[in-house]
Amino acid sequence: MLELAGIDAGYSGFQALFGISMSVKAGEAVAVIGANGAGKTTLLRVISGLLPASEGTMTMDGVSLRETPPHKIIATGIAHVPEGRRLFPRLSVENNLKIGAYTPAARAKFVDRLGFVYELFPRLKERRAQLAGTLSGGEQQMCAIGRALMSGPKLVLFDEPSMGLAPVIVAQVFELVRRIRSQGYTVLIVEQNVRQVLKFADRFYLLEAGHIKASGSAEQMLASDDIRKAYMGL
Repeated sequence: MLELAGIDAGYSGFQALFGISMSVKAGEAVAVIGANGAGKTTLLRVISGLLPASEGTMTMDGVSLRETPPHKIIATGIAHVPEGRRLFPRLSVENNLKIGAYTPAARAKFVDRLGFVYELFPRLKERRAQLAGTLSGGEQQMCAIGRALMSGPKLVLFDEPSMGLAPVIVAQVFELVRRIRSQGYTVLIVEQNVRQVLKFADRFYLLEAGHIKASGSAEQMLASDDIRKAYMGL
């Protein structure tokens, strides 16, 4: 589904990613783990077109993402749930969801997609007229995920979905991600909470200082003493 080969990227002369090669197959949940500053958020921003790659190739179902204008990448089937949720706080929940259905294909199925999101997250339906900025942290994450699903994506990118949330809400957020996975969506998730993400991820990539240092199955990661000590405190 998603294929990256030799991707370099950075900001204003600062290189953040070095020769990143990775893949995500349809139906998988793939985790990218690493410390702060490793380049995880940059990677997702490059995939979704928010930041251009300077070298390498990226394809989504055979379509070149580097040759696709950023505003059209969502039409390839990629939706991005950004770090910090990035909702429009002065708009209602439902209007935030409407923004996720701005492509022509999504607009044509708006009623069905909205019904699907409300069925998946009944609390959003209860609060559909409420301003998004007044929701709890967990409810805001539901709204951000729901907005991404409104486009009818094949691949959902999650950037640090547990960041800034209380521990009890973190557990709820990971349950939301598992529910998305159970609906048949392919997931690429960036996350520092390694313990939680390995409960549902099929594979992982370890990113350090913009380089992929290791990759494999969740079982292989748990079997690595070095990785467990560095990232799980075990």
